[in-house]
Amino acid sequence: MGRKKLERFAQNEVNPNVVQPGKEIFETIKGNWKRQQFKNEHPLVVELACGRGEFTVGLGRRYPDKNFVGVDIKGSRIWKGSSQASEEGLENVAFLRTQIERLEESFAPGEVDELWITFPDPRPKDRDEKKRLTSPRFLQLYKQIMHPGGHIHFKTDNTGLFTYTEELFSSRSDIRVKRQTRDFYSSEWKDAHHGIQTRYEKLFMDKGETIKYLEFSFVPD
Repeated sequence: MGRKKLERFAQNEVNPNVVQPGKEIFETIKGNWKRQQFKNEHPLVVELACGRGEFTVGLGRRYPDKNFVGVDIKGSRIWKGSSQASEEGLENVAFLRTQIERLEESFAPGEVDELWITFPDPRPKDRDEKKRLTSPRFLQLYKQIMHPGGHIHFKTDNTGLFTYTEELFSSRSDIRVKRQTRDFYSSEWKDAHHGIQTRYEKLFMDKGETIKYLEFSFVPD
């Protein structure tokens, strides 16, 4: 392991906006994000597979009246976003180092008010369907932690993954699609994201890919 990576891991250990295994708060944070990490009752917004945290930090800047948590398993990626948030004094931004499959261990039922799934690995092979972040397996997980009526946003450049998601949602009575487009930056909703883009989003757009976007919520039982 390189020295830079070791230095970043060491900084994550002491950075108060990083919640990860080995820290006492990691064991007690479930159900307590607003009170324990953010010390307010503002809405809780979570971004999955946040990478370097560009989007999480960008949202934190734009919406000081909301709390934002970026989730990723890679500590070296989280370090970038957590360091930037600290430098800018964004006390409404934090990062959780964990596997997405284990979200229910860190968020209580109904604790998350809004969720972002931004440019996940499309997992195009049929045998990897269960690993897609919009597969039934993950949808059930989101349904557990989402506040009733909470909004979930999904952005991707991948046509195959978007088509898979559209077809899956059309077969489910517990999902209500609110917004849907295959060319987000030509849609009426483009200004709602305030120009906040991830590194991968910029790369895809430079290659001529259109950005697909879908916003949905779960119908209350």
